[in-house]
Amino acid sequence: MKFVILGKNIEVTEGLKSAVEEKIGKLEKYFNEETEVHVTLSVEKDRQKIEVTIPVKGSIIRSEQISNDMYVSIDLVEEIIERQLKKYKTKLTDKHQDGGYFKKEYLEKDFMDDEEIKIIRSKKFDIKPMYPEDACVQMELLGHSFYVFCNAETDQVNVVYKRKGNTYGLIEPEI
Repeated sequence: MKFVILGKNIEVTEGLKSAVEEKIGKLEKYFNEETEVHVTLSVEKDRQKIEVTIPVKGSIIRSEQISNDMYVSIDLVEEIIERQLKKYKTKLTDKHQDGGYFKKEYLEKDFMDDEEIKIIRSKKFDIKPMYPEDACVQMELLGHSFYVFCNAETDQVNVVYKRKGNTYGLIEPEI
């Protein structure tokens, strides 16, 4: 694995670099040598954040973790990525796809799916036509981070969602 480690508002010391390479390096058993791992360490006030992105064939394995200690964030992100890798491996084997950057031994090994996706609640509701701005207001009133609605302009189901920095996003189907 090849590491690309960047720092934002933080100097990437040898200690941090070795901690990242040691922890994320544990994932080396899943990848071949050409796999690039992009790591960004950043600090904002008391927030110590690590973002790890691993491009794999046709997809991206990514996680970001925030805590008040960078070493804790590094530990957390490694666990999350390992969990994502197990799910991704299941997806590959279910669809009989080529593994790309993954080692052959990893793809052939069976894992217990300890994180099976379970839908525990289903909800039905009327979708009333409205404009995206009205949907944002409704989302705020409900205290949700996203809102499904019928766009009055296009007559299609859309989703508005809250982004960082008090901004909003709109998801529309592509026709």
